[in-house]
Amino acid sequence: MQQRFIELGNGYTDLFEFIELAKANRHRFQRMLTLHTSIDGKAVTSPVLILKPTDPGEFQALYICLEGIPNPHVQPNKRYTLFANTARDLKTDIIELEVKPSVDFPDKHLYYQYLIGILRMNKYIAPLL
Repeated sequence: MQQRFIELGNGYTDLFEFIELAKANRHRFQRMLTLHTSIDGKAVTSPVLILKPTDPGEFQALYICLEGIPNPHVQPNKRYTLFANTARDLKTDIIELEVKPSVDFPDKHLYYQYLIGILRMNKYIAPLL
C-alpha cells in the first residue's frame, strides 16, 4: 500500500478545499487529526484528513494543511472551529498529536516519512505490507 501526504497549503483559503474533500469523500473517510508543534516560539497546528485506501490501487491519501493554523489551545481561531465543526458533522473525534516541526528536517519528504512512521506506530494508518 502506498500512503502519501498531499499538501493543500497552510490553512488559509485552502482549508475550505480541505473541508470539501472531507464532505465529498464520506464513503472513504477514515479519521481526522491535528498535529501540534511550535515554530520559532509560535504554537501552530496542522489539520490532517485521512481517507481509506482506494480499491483497486491501494493508495491512501493523507491531506494536510501544513503548520498554518494557530494552535487552538493557545489561540482560539475561526479556521480551527471550521475544522472541528466538520469533524462533528462527520461524527468523529479529532485525534491530537504533538510532533516535531517540519523545519527540523532538511526536506519535506523526510518530514512526511517521519509523520507516516508515527501514524503507523499508533495504528492510525495501516502498516507497510
